[in-house]
Amino acid sequence: MPIGICPTVDFVFKLLFGNPKHSRIAIHFLNAILQHLLKVNKIVFLNPIQEQETEEDKLSILDILATDEHGRTFIIEMQTSVPAGMGQRLAYYTAYQYVDQLGKGQKYVSLRPVISICVLTDPLFRKVPELHLHFVLRSETGVILTEDLQVHVLQLSNLRVKEENLRDASPLEQWSYFLLRAETLTMDDVKRLLPDEVFSEAASVLDVVAKTPDQKRLYEARLKFQRDEAARARSSENAREEGREEGFEQGFERGELFGRIKTLQGLVGVAESTREEVSNYSDEQLQELLEQLRDQLRNRTV
Repeated sequence: MPIGICPTVDFVFKLLFGNPKHSRIAIHFLNAILQHLLKVNKIVFLNPIQEQETEEDKLSILDILATDEHGRTFIIEMQTSVPAGMGQRLAYYTAYQYVDQLGKGQKYVSLRPVISICVLTDPLFRKVPELHLHFVLRSETGVILTEDLQVHVLQLSNLRVKEENLRDASPLEQWSYFLLRAETLTMDDVKRLLPDEVFSEAASVLDVVAKTPDQKRLYEARLKFQRDEAARARSSENAREEGREEGFEQGFERGELFGRIKTLQGLVGVAESTREEVSNYSDEQLQELLEQLRDQLRNRTV
């Protein structure tokens, strides 16, 4: 019987990769992401998910924060839609965690790397075929300024590995396959296709969710929420296109501004403005409305 639990649902994703009882899963996944970089052997979760958390806590999903024995900080998140400003958001939180390390009087050399990992079911870069993208600060000629700030983007929709060659795939490709397909696999399928014991351990976490009524109910709630968010994101994308078309009618910059406003309204969850409603707004009033919506979205996601 298939496991029936999708690991890309954020509640389940944090149970997999943010649980001290299953730290081996997170360590294996991190090393699959880091590849040639310094290996992780031990991690400490800074915001671990705990069994004694209330239902409200479990529904208030947070990104996973962890540190390793080398002093590096990891931010791991799962996204099933790509909100506006995703690139800026990733840069902001990575930089914030980096700056937050430095206390008064401390020297810059005491700063340790911060590595953000964003797993996406939809691509952030639609025209880029790579499964895994690794960003650091470097010059146009490839000279690296520092590797202290890193962003890794895993675009699951770009996975090209099939079941028949899964055993020969890289660990990162195997993890991508597991995240995309585990819901439809049985426990025996996982053992057959992914013989490394860490995948069986991960599958057992999903199986517990499927067989625990409270966790299954929370899973269903988060699944519905993510589907609603994805629908809003699609609506916002349509609004951006409408804004671009509007730009040709009443001035490109004003039309783009209107498109951004409708995008943010969709993400924040408020009624989207019509062209008639904002037709008498000055450019300054439109910009003020845009900034208010940005503040609302920022406060919502912090």
